[in-house]
Amino acid sequence: MSKNQVSSLFLLLCLYAFSACSSKVDLEGVDLEAWKKDRNGCMGLREPQVEAFRLVKNDLLGKDNQALIKTFGRPDRVELADRSQNFFIYYVEASPNCDSDDVKSEPLKVIFRLNAYSRVSEVTISTLNPR
Repeated sequence: MSKNQVSSLFLLLCLYAFSACSSKVDLEGVDLEAWKKDRNGCMGLREPQVEAFRLVKNDLLGKDNQALIKTFGRPDRVELADRSQNFFIYYVEASPNCDSDDVKSEPLKVIFRLNAYSRVSEVTISTLNPR
């Protein structure tokens, strides 16, 4: 291989590596900084954003788990499912982990189903637990 071919191959690999990195998803109308601050939904900052989130939730389909973490922060809960799937759960209403008297037994939550490739295959806003 000539020096030009090696340089071209190196440049191509670098471009691939940079494009493969996950980045934060821009969601119009959702205050992501407030979302990240409201761990387990205890502060009530996520609840007013539910309707704006419903409008953009399908934009998250196909995104990887790192893009979710960069966008929303660490999930409040992670559940493993069969066939190498897992769920990232973000509480919209106060979770049982909050020190509050007004915690519901089944709080509203955003549930991301991630497939075996760690890509979002479903986004649900529900009080039901995933399964």
